[in-house]
Amino acid sequence: MAGHKLVIFDCDGTLVDSQDLIVQAMNQAFIEARLTPPPRQRTLSIVGLSLLEAMQVLVPEAAEDDQHQLAGLYKHSFGQLVANTNRKEPLYEGAAETVRSLSNRADVVLGIATGKSQRGVRRVLAEHDLQECFVTLQTADDAPSKPHPAMIHQAMSEAGAEPRDTVMIGDTVYDLQMAKAAGVVAIGVDWGYHSPDDLRACSPDALLSNFSQLHNILEAFWQKKETSQGELA
Repeated sequence: MAGHKLVIFDCDGTLVDSQDLIVQAMNQAFIEARLTPPPRQRTLSIVGLSLLEAMQVLVPEAAEDDQHQLAGLYKHSFGQLVANTNRKEPLYEGAAETVRSLSNRADVVLGIATGKSQRGVRRVLAEHDLQECFVTLQTADDAPSKPHPAMIHQAMSEAGAEPRDTVMIGDTVYDLQMAKAAGVVAIGVDWGYHSPDDLRACSPDALLSNFSQLHNILEAFWQKKETSQGELA
C-alpha cells in the first residue's frame, strides 16, 4: 500500500447519521445516574470525543469515578437500544456511493478515525456492507481521544501513507484540529454535529455541503500536490 493516497473519514456525523440514537442513549444514561440530561445540541457537541472525555465536558464538576460510571452507562444504553430495537444507523446521502467509488481506485486507500468503539464501527460498516472498503480503522479503543493526532498517525502507518498524501474528513472541530495537528489536509462537512461557523473557525482546507463535491476537491488537492512536487524537482 506504500505510496497510496489515504482518505480518512470520521464516522458519526460524517458517514453515519446516528444523532437520534446518541441523544436517546445519553438521556437514558443521565436519567439512570439521577442527573438531568443535557440539551440535545450539548450532547451532539461532544460527538467525536472518547466517552470519558465527553463526560468530562458534559459534567466537569463530577468526580472522575462518576464520569467513568456515566460513560459506562451510556455505552450500555447505546448497545441496548441497538440490540432491542434492531435499529440501523443510517448513512448520509451519497456516503456509500462515495466510499465505494474511492475504494475502487487503485491509487487510493481508505480509513476511519472515530470516537466509536471498534465493535461499534465494525457493526455499522457490516450493516451497510462497507467493511471491505477500509484498510485501517482507528477508534477510541486504540488511541487518545481527538483532537490528539494519534489516530491519524496510526492510520498512516498502517496504510503506508505520508502526511502529504493524507486527507481527513469530518464534521466536528475535533476532526479538523486532529488533522491540523497531524499535518494532513483537513476537510469539513457541514451536515454533521458542529455548525459550519465553528468548522470555518478551524480554517479547513475545504468545507463540503454534500458528498458529490468530494471527488473534485480531492482531485484538486492531489493535482496541486503533484504540481508543487514537479516544481521542486
